[in-house]
Amino acid sequence: MHASLDLALLERRLRHHIDVLTQSPRVPGSAAHRNAEEYIAGTLSQFGFLVQEASTFDTGIPCTNFLTKPLPDAPDLPVLVVGAHYDTVHNSPGADDNGTAVAALLELARWINPPLSGGGFTTRLQLAAYDLEEFGMIGSLNHSAELKRTGAAVRGMISLEMLGYTDHQPGSQQLPPQLAGLYPDVANFIGICGNESSRDLVEIVTAAMKSVDGLPVQSIAVPGCGETLPPVRLSDHSSFWDEGFRALMITDTSFMRNPHYHKTTDTADTLDFPFLAKVTAGVCEAVGQLLRA
Repeated sequence: MHASLDLALLERRLRHHIDVLTQSPRVPGSAAHRNAEEYIAGTLSQFGFLVQEASTFDTGIPCTNFLTKPLPDAPDLPVLVVGAHYDTVHNSPGADDNGTAVAALLELARWINPPLSGGGFTTRLQLAAYDLEEFGMIGSLNHSAELKRTGAAVRGMISLEMLGYTDHQPGSQQLPPQLAGLYPDVANFIGICGNESSRDLVEIVTAAMKSVDGLPVQSIAVPGCGETLPPVRLSDHSSFWDEGFRALMITDTSFMRNPHYHKTTDTADTLDFPFLAKVTAGVCEAVGQLLRA
């Protein structure tokens, strides 16, 4: 794995991915959705991963996940899943939701540079591009259920969910009433949300992301599967929680700060690309540590 990242170059690469993905809404059945599938699968393959297409039709809507073969090739090791959904709602090009996360996933793939080199790995990595998150988290439900059914050893799951919007004005960060006063009211940080069963995962990821200069990081571990704080369940990590796996979400907090959420205005020009580059670098650092933890 590469030791470091050039943030300026990373920013340009992230911008390119998002420009490709956000020409129009990525709604199932649309040309944009198919183009996103081809781009994601092609890019992961280009970076050295064997990509497996997992399609289901059990909900009446075709659902296609793109899953990489876990690496390194050591079946006795547990798997760390890092995933991001690539679909959007009907009226939004989805630059932040969830183009930023897909872009970060692709740059993580570039940085990891398979075949994973060197020794000392205690965990394998599987990357996942999930479909139909906006339609009931079907993609991650299918994947987590399959991992449970086969008895797979899962080290944990990281869901990348909206990573690139900031607002530096006081009061720009909204919070659930239960958390008011416990976290900053300025929307310039990245959030890490796990549950109590995933606290060790939260601590490792939080420390790794805090090592990125100039990246404010906040974290939380909620009881159970987040039932008492419904907003923390609104991404693909909750599918893994419900199957009993450790999981967390990395997020800019979505509609609690981004006024363009699920709107036609969720476009690339609203994003903070230097922030997104730092978040992506933090994700790479965290994953690198988890693979050898």
